[in-house]
Order: sequence, then C-alpha cells, then structure tokens
Amino acid sequence: MSSAAKNTRADPTINRLDPADRAAHDWYRFVLSFPPHLVREYLARFGCAQGSTVLDPFCGTGTTLVECRRAGIDSVGIEANPMAHLASSAKVDWRPDPGELRRHAETVADAANRQLEADGMLDEVLPLLPSSQQCELRRLTEQEECLLLRGSISPRPLHKVLVLREHLSHLRDDRFFSHERLALAKALVTSIGNLKFGPEVGVGPQKPDTAVVNPWLAEVCTMAQDLRALRSLPQADATVHLGDARDVGGMLPPTSVDAVFTSPPYPNEKDYTRTTRLESVLLGLIRTKEDLRALKQSLVRSNTRNVYKADADDALVAGHPEIERIAADIESRRVELGKTSGFERQYARVTKLYFGGMARHLGELRSALKPGAYAAYVVGDQASYLRVMIRTGHLLAGIARGMGYEVAGINLFRTRFATATAEQLREEVVVLRWPG
Repeated sequence: MSSAAKNTRADPTINRLDPADRAAHDWYRFVLSFPPHLVREYLARFGCAQGSTVLDPFCGTGTTLVECRRAGIDSVGIEANPMAHLASSAKVDWRPDPGELRRHAETVADAANRQLEADGMLDEVLPLLPSSQQCELRRLTEQEECLLLRGSISPRPLHKVLVLREHLSHLRDDRFFSHERLALAKALVTSIGNLKFGPEVGVGPQKPDTAVVNPWLAEVCTMAQDLRALRSLPQADATVHLGDARDVGGMLPPTSVDAVFTSPPYPNEKDYTRTTRLESVLLGLIRTKEDLRALKQSLVRSNTRNVYKADADDALVAGHPEIERIAADIESRRVELGKTSGFERQYARVTKLYFGGMARHLGELRSALKPGAYAAYVVGDQASYLRVMIRTGHLLAGIARGMGYEVAGINLFRTRFATATAEQLREEVVVLRWPG
C-alpha cells in the first residue's frame, strides 16, 4: 500500500457520480456518498476478484456492495438505518424481471390514479378545485408528523403519497416490493418533498402541489431499464444485515472476509437520521419516537443527538493521550466561550464515545478477517466542536495499531473547505492490514 499522499487540494468533482456508473448506484444515493471509482481502485489494490468476500460494515446505500456485484465479487454489508438498509438491499437485488416489474408498477399507478381522481385531484399540478369537490386530505398520525422536519412535504403531495403507499401495499408483490418502495423514497427526496441538501438537509420552498405517481413510476421504469443490463453481469452473492457495526463479530463467520471498504460516520454535529427522515417515516420504517431512539442507539455515537446516559464506549479509549487531550481542549474552549447548552456540554464526551465506538468495531472485526486481509476506512478531519481540530484518520490509525492491525497507509482522497476554521480539511482513506 502507498504511504500518505501529498496534502494537495483534491479535484472538486471527484465525488460526483460518473454517468457510466449510474445504473443501480443512482436508484437512491446519499449526497456525500463516496464515488464508485474509489471502491474500484481499492478493490484492485487489494487484489479482490471472483472468489473474494468484501465487507462494508457501514454500508449506507450500498456503493461498495454494488461495485462488488458489478465485478462478480461476493459482498456483505451491515447497516443500522432501516432506510439505508432497504436501499442497499434493493440495489444489489437484480432478480426482478424488468418487464414484469414495469407492468406491476403500471398496475399500481393505475389504481392510485383512479383513487386520486375519485378524491377530486389528478396526479399533476393544476389549479386547486373548489373545496366542495375534494375529499378530506389524508394525514400521518400525530406521532409520525412529529418525526418530520416541519414543512418537508406539503399536504396535497402527502395525500397522494399515502394513496400510492396504500395501493403498493394492497397490490404487493414481494418480487418487486423493495424496488418499488425504493423508487418512492428516491422520488420523495428529488421531486415530491420540499427538502434541500447542501450538504445538510433542510426545508426549501413549499410546493402546494406536485405530481407523485408519475415521478414514482418513472423511477421504477429507470430501474427496469437498468436491470436489463445488470442481469447480464457475472453472478455474485450480496447479503445486507440490519445491525450495529460495533457488533460485527456476531454477524459474520470467523475468518470469512478478504477485504473491507467502508466509510463510517465522522465525529461532527450531523444527525444522520435527519437525512433519511422523510422517506423513513412515509415508508413506515420509523413510526414513533421510540423507533427513532432505537435507531440512534444502534449507531456509532458521532453527534450529540445520539448520546445517552448509559453509553460506555468511551471506556475503550480511556487514557488515550491524544483523545483525552482533544476532549480536554473542547471542554476548555466551551468554558472559555461560555457555551452552556445541553448539546455543547456533550461535545467532549461524544468525541470519546465516537473513538470508543470505532475501537469496539475494530476489535469485533478481527475475528471475521482472514490473515492478511486489508481494511480501508474513508474518514474526514473535523472541527465541528468549537473549532478544535480532530484528525480522524490519524487517530483511527493509532487505535487500530494498538489493537494489532498494521497501518498500511493514510491516503488523501480529497479536501473540503471548512467555513468555521477557513481551512481545507482532509478526507483520507486509512488502510489497515490484519496480520492474523
């Protein structure tokens, strides 16, 4: 493996999805997902080929798994977020017959459109009909509404989504259900809802009305078209577990993994559950605050919105000189600035919990790795906590070394500008080797 790369500015387009990679990858994708070409580069470096098994323990929307499938390489993913788990599972499932998928979706669309017409509305943006000619709009439960970002979807589009959801369930065909639900998730965040990403999720201008069924059907038709090409590629197994990456050892057979390529959350104030909240609620994956709490508890503690009193991962890095210094600097800075909110008081603790959680993950992972297996982690430096710099890659490499891993390289992937510090923050690929 190469040594640390030169600290130069990376190409700002490096993270964009190449048109040649669109099939499957673009069915649903996080804004800041790492690009497929980066996976291909490291699969080649690690000598992965047919007969290898590659693990992504923080698989998100499945970029690593899709690339492995395209190359005929077996893969395993682990993901705690049910929306991302749905996405990665569907994106590596190329079994549906394209023609049958399209015909079934058209049947669902026809049923939904007939219902909307009976409700006094069409699946297009038209002047609102007099209220006497319209039905009472469908709504979410009070608990579900409380989970959404206020204004993330307007009442009329929401009514249409709930009608479509009802007919998807009523006419459910298990061969296509995951793909059809994923198409709805994609349409929700790209055309139906009022969300904006920059890269944090927020609420943009309100759409009093917008089409729902037709954009959904268009996404399904794109999937069907992609499947015609994907189904001709070499066969490979892809399994996606819904679970906590800190407990990876319990989900994988001993010495079964040849290589790892992944990107865990970064230590910052980004609540990753907000990014998928709209589609998670509207697909029924999260229904209550208890569901949301359970999801947050299954994630590495990377932000103060998912820190709980009983958390104990910080004990795994107690006494680590650099992590203790950073936590002390954050707390000292907080006191100096007079920051007293509950979240700000947690900044030092969440930093230790984050690296403790990653230590727990790396410890669990060892039993699943074959001797000589490589593991690559895409991570980024952070200065979210009162501008105290956290060199994530450097710290992660040190923790891994202390657990018996060899550090084969810390390679620059790209840089990004941090407005808080006016610095270029590094995103790096930390490459580890497990000697066995």
